Amino acid sequence: MEVSDVEALRSPAGVAALAAASDAGEPLALATRLRAAGHDPHLVSLALTQQRLRRSAAVKLGSDAAAMLFTDDAVEQATRRTVATRRADRIAASGATRVLDLGCGAGADLIALARAGLDVTGVERDPVTAAVVAANIEALELADRARVVCADATAVDLDGYDAAFCDPARRAKGRRVFDPDAYSPPWSFLLALAERIPRTTVKVAPGIDHDRIPPGAEAEWVSERGDVVEAALWFGPLASVPRRATLLPGPSVVTTAPNLNTAGGAELTGAGDREAPVGEIGSYLYDPDGAVIRAHLVAELADRIDGRLLDPAIAYLTTDELRPTPFARAYRVDAVLPFGVKRLRAELARRGVGRVEIKKRGTAVTPEQLRPQLKLNGPNAATLILTRVGTAPLALLCEPT
Repeated sequence: MEVSDVEALRSPAGVAALAAASDAGEPLALATRLRAAGHDPHLVSLALTQQRLRRSAAVKLGSDAAAMLFTDDAVEQATRRTVATRRADRIAASGATRVLDLGCGAGADLIALARAGLDVTGVERDPVTAAVVAANIEALELADRARVVCADATAVDLDGYDAAFCDPARRAKGRRVFDPDAYSPPWSFLLALAERIPRTTVKVAPGIDHDRIPPGAEAEWVSERGDVVEAALWFGPLASVPRRATLLPGPSVVTTAPNLNTAGGAELTGAGDREAPVGEIGSYLYDPDGAVIRAHLVAELADRIDGRLLDPAIAYLTTDELRPTPFARAYRVDAVLPFGVKRLRAELARRGVGRVEIKKRGTAVTPEQLRPQLKLNGPNAATLILTRVGTAPLALLCEPT
């Protein structure tokens, strides 16, 4: 897509083509019908592409997506609305008023920041994406509080801003980049940004090495309905704890109001450098949320549920009594077996298990490899958890609580 294509989509003819392209139907037949109705063929192609992108973006952005324009990359990299809204509210609560959004993409974070009452300037170096952001600001009626400039983030004048958010590019030649020094803007710029504007938040890869987290910064991992969707570093006045795991409700709640209420989420905080106690397998097993594991807060979770690890190197917790928690999925342990395919197959057959959910941690066995070997047959279902204690491989037959 070119800048001229974005301009065409914003024209009256483009708006009409977008509206017509929102009709349900097979794309080829719909394209034929739209051209027959007199819509420009090039606009028809652009409009159909935008409607496809809007459907994909709605998973992250809810009802906003229906009014926005996108590029393929912008959809893939867009921040989920639940995450962007919570972040914007946190920045606004810090007392910030004017915010830079560096590398603003299609504008998900910029939109959330503006809706939180902040004056926001988005910076995007790709001219097409910058044009898309400008269109989205106008479409969502936020032009009084938000704007975008097409520029390199490292060349922007920082004077006059009391907060900054940066989502650096973490891809090179189509592949994910895990080394912060290879981000764009680079790690050195991001650290210098936090020095210039103390209220700085930087989005990072969830797999970031804890050794790369600067002293005094807060590192947060965010999970949405059990999936770790992002990680961020909070600097200066925005940092309140060393590590935080945040669990947010899913995207089904984002379609009702511009200022999303993220109540119902949960947060676990701590130093991220403690070790949980280790002990015998109890009556219940807990699989911690990925955000808890990434944040190195398994020990803090063990404190909350009076739990212990099966093995010091594996993030499964156990208790003797059920301790409900939003930070882990709990299972009742029905049987603990030394791992062996024949023994396991016989036990599942004895129990009449024909459907099994297989989870694993600390073992090289893969569910895809094991499942056909079990020869499952029967009316019952079970959860099979594969792990080890020390060097001893185990199979735990469980039921979700």
